[in-house]
Amino acid sequence: MSVIMKRRLRPCGQAVVVIAMALAWMLSPGAQSGVPRYEVDASWPKPFPDRWVIGGLGGVCVDANDHVFVLNRQDVLEGDLNAGHLAPPIIELDAEGTLINSWGDAKLLDPRLHSCHFDADGNMWIASSPSGMVQKYSHNGRALLFQIGTKGVLDSSDGTAKGKPLNSNAARFFMPSSLFVDPKNGDVYVSDGESRNGNRRIAVFDRQGTFLRQWQPEGMQTVHCLAVSADGWVYVCNREGSRIQVYDKNGVFAKNIDVPWKPYTPPANGELKESGGSAVSLELSRDAGQRLMYVINQNNAQIEIIDRASGKILSAVGRGAGHYPGQFDQPHGLAVDSMGNLYVTENRGRRVQKFKPVSR
Repeated sequence: MSVIMKRRLRPCGQAVVVIAMALAWMLSPGAQSGVPRYEVDASWPKPFPDRWVIGGLGGVCVDANDHVFVLNRQDVLEGDLNAGHLAPPIIELDAEGTLINSWGDAKLLDPRLHSCHFDADGNMWIASSPSGMVQKYSHNGRALLFQIGTKGVLDSSDGTAKGKPLNSNAARFFMPSSLFVDPKNGDVYVSDGESRNGNRRIAVFDRQGTFLRQWQPEGMQTVHCLAVSADGWVYVCNREGSRIQVYDKNGVFAKNIDVPWKPYTPPANGELKESGGSAVSLELSRDAGQRLMYVINQNNAQIEIIDRASGKILSAVGRGAGHYPGQFDQPHGLAVDSMGNLYVTENRGRRVQKFKPVSR
C-alpha cells in the first residue's frame, strides 16, 4: 500500500482501513492473474473456553459483519467428555477467531445440523437432516422466528426415515441439506435430498412458507447442496456425478459444470471408489459478479476454485487428507467472507479452518 494511501487512511477510521485492505488484495498479483492462492491461518480460531469438546461440524456461514457461525453436531466420541464439556450447537466467531456468542436449544434444533444461511435481514436459517424442517432464528439465537415443516415428521410414506420418499408438493421435507433466501422477494430455496433413499429435489417456498414449486434434478442420487447467484442461477451439487448442475429459478436446466477427480494412488483392482464425492458443498465469491465458485471435493480432500462463467478449475486449496493445518478429514461445509477469506468445516476432523488469500 502506498505512503499516500496510508496518510489518507489515518483520519478515516477502521471502515476505510478495511476497504483499503480489500483494494490491496484486489490489486495483488494473485487476484489480477485470475488464479487465487490461499494459505492456512494456523492461529485461527483462538482456543475455546471451558475445555469445550467439539463434535462433527456440519455447515458454516458468514454474516454481514464477517462473523463466522459454525454448526456443531455434538456427536462426540465415548469418553471425550471425561476431558471436557460439550460445546454448544451454534458457535459464533469473529474474523480474528475470538468467540463472540454460542447458543442452541436441543428441544428446538435437530442434532444433525447440516447447513446455514443468513438472509438480508441478518436472520440465521438452519437446515438439519433428517429432521423434516428448516428454521429461521434471530441473529443472536434467542428467538426461533419461523419454521417450515415439522421436527421429526418426514415427507415419507410413514413420516419416518424408513418410509418411501414422497417428494410432495407441500411444505414438508425428508432430508433438507441446504437453503437460500432470495433477498429480492423472500422466496426460500431448499435442497431436499441429503442422503440416498430420501427425497431428491429443489423445493421453493414464499416468505410465509407456502409451497410454490419444485423440480427433481436429473441424474442425482442425492441433492446435497445448492447456491443461488445474484444473477438468478441455481447451482446444485451432484455429489456422486462429479458435477454442478445449473438451473434457472424455475428449474429449467442450463448446463453442467464438471468437477472431475482422480485418485493420487491408483486402486490395485483398477476400480475407482469414491470417498464422499467431488461436488459436496459449494459457495460463491462475494465480489459483485460472483466470479468464483468454491466446491468441496471430498474424494481428493481439497477445495476446488472454479471460474463461474467458464466452469474452468483455476486452483485448489488443501494439502490432502490428514489433521495437520491445511489438510482435511471429510470437509463438509464452507463459507467466504467479504475479504475473500475461506472457512472450511470438517465432519470427521471435528474442526474449522481459515484460509487467507495471498499475493505470492
